Amino acid sequence: MTDLKLHTMTTPEFNHKLVSMEDNMVRFALSLTYNMEKAKDLLQETYLKALNHRDKYIEVDNFKAWTFTIMKNTFINDYRKSFRENTSIDNSKDLLLLNNLEESQLGRPDSEFTCNEINKAIDALEDEFRIPFSMHAKGFKYKEIAETLNLKIGTVKSRIFLARKKLMETLHDYQ
Repeated sequence: MTDLKLHTMTTPEFNHKLVSMEDNMVRFALSLTYNMEKAKDLLQETYLKALNHRDKYIEVDNFKAWTFTIMKNTFINDYRKSFRENTSIDNSKDLLLLNNLEESQLGRPDSEFTCNEINKAIDALEDEFRIPFSMHAKGFKYKEIAETLNLKIGTVKSRIFLARKKLMETLHDYQ
């Protein structure tokens, strides 16, 4: 067995390599967020995490893939966090999960009930179906979802299809 000698990157080398990828990272962040301000925030957060976890980078790894993985995971975690922040628990006897409704959905009491039931059904889906379905419902393209979640495009399409099928079965009264 041969010993693999690793050259440890110095801090200036690491920082230079990180900053030299800025254009690529901005484009990737923009493809995730579709908003320049959010993309810049994501870039800064990625820089911070990469610098804080520099000791975890192994130089034989692909540096670009390592930083893009940090960015993708940061984006996904932020997405999940914002989703949780927009969800509140009703302390009634049934303990229903209620999502904040957009004003366009308000109006009639029965439409509010329907939205709550639909949101409850979506929230009940397993993560592997709920996350791609929610991203698609928010306007993400299949390719973007596949890249963000590190899945094949066929897997993303299949999971969205199965999520729709499960929702139609759960919400059969609304068809």
